[in-house]
Amino acid sequence: MVLEVDIPGMDREFLIQLTNTLYRLTLLFPKKEPLRYKMRELGDCILVKPNEKDLEVLDSFFEIAKAQNWVSLSVILAIKEEYANLRGELKKIKPEKKDDCPSEESSVVLPEVRPLSLSIQAVSERTERQEKILTFLKENGRAQVWQMKQVFPEVTKRTLRRDFEHMLGEGIIERIGEKNNTFYQTSRDERRELNSLRTKIIQS
Repeated sequence: MVLEVDIPGMDREFLIQLTNTLYRLTLLFPKKEPLRYKMRELGDCILVKPNEKDLEVLDSFFEIAKAQNWVSLSVILAIKEEYANLRGELKKIKPEKKDDCPSEESSVVLPEVRPLSLSIQAVSERTERQEKILTFLKENGRAQVWQMKQVFPEVTKRTLRRDFEHMLGEGIIERIGEKNNTFYQTSRDERRELNSLRTKIIQS
């Protein structure tokens, strides 16, 4: 039996925040990795109607992701713990016995809306920056690290290079040249998708 609960409106913000973080986490998975989309789908289901079955499956997916070394282990564990806490709250609720009188749906009080842990915030900030880098590359064709340093003056060149290395690993950008003449640009697949989108917009 799948135990479903209604979430009080005041707690909905926490679930939305957690779901957004799950999306950003899976952005760091390989682009064509099925787990990337399966975890998002489960996150959506849990956001709409939290239940033990989906949370149990999602927990198993976290275990698989941990073994792949796509993302920092501390980040995965932090998000996994948030969902585990929700699952623990659901387990405290026992289904009411059926009777002749209609009963109200059980509800669970989630933790109050609070800032997510530092490790979760870190992955959110990282992926937001990577998204901005990707947007810059799409709009400008290509870029070097020093150019992105001007866009993100508060970020070190070493961190920006790590961002580029991660996106290279995802296959969403390409590196051309070497040493001081190293440039980064979107991958052929990304450019093909972008051109296809532009064509559709023009034709519409």
